[in-house]
Amino acid sequence: MTSSDLLVDAFDRIRDTVADVVDGLTPEQLAYRVHDSANSIAWLVWHLTRVQDDHLADAADREQVWTADGWASRFALPFAASSTGYGHRPAQVAKVTATADLLAGYHEAVHARTVDYVRGLDNRSLARIVDESWQPPVTLGVRLISVIADDLQHVGQAAYVRGLLARH
Repeated sequence: MTSSDLLVDAFDRIRDTVADVVDGLTPEQLAYRVHDSANSIAWLVWHLTRVQDDHLADAADREQVWTADGWASRFALPFAASSTGYGHRPAQVAKVTATADLLAGYHEAVHARTVDYVRGLDNRSLARIVDESWQPPVTLGVRLISVIADDLQHVGQAAYVRGLLARH
């Protein structure tokens, strides 16, 4: 097994969990928040996918799926196309509404582009510096692990909220 195989497996697990979390939920259930200051499933899935799209597009020096494939217009959110949800306040979180199909479709499109890129990486590629604003500078491998860790945290939070829906 290669490094890229491990990375693909991690992104596959995120994709599978995203699909399970949103499956069969209504837009109202996806927008449910356990508290006015909490994140909804819709926001969590949208945000984790936006971050993955943003970071992978930057690493691969390509346009984001969000804009290149028209997902920004399909979601029609009241944010700049560059918004990933980072720093969103509760009022902004509440504005992220979508269907399960829309969330899953966007995530699947980002996943496909991610996996296509990651499959072509070798250990030398993973050592490439992608961000010199940190000390030590961030390599592509570290950036990918960071995206995976962030995605897993957010999809886990979304799964938790889904579990709470059954009690709501």
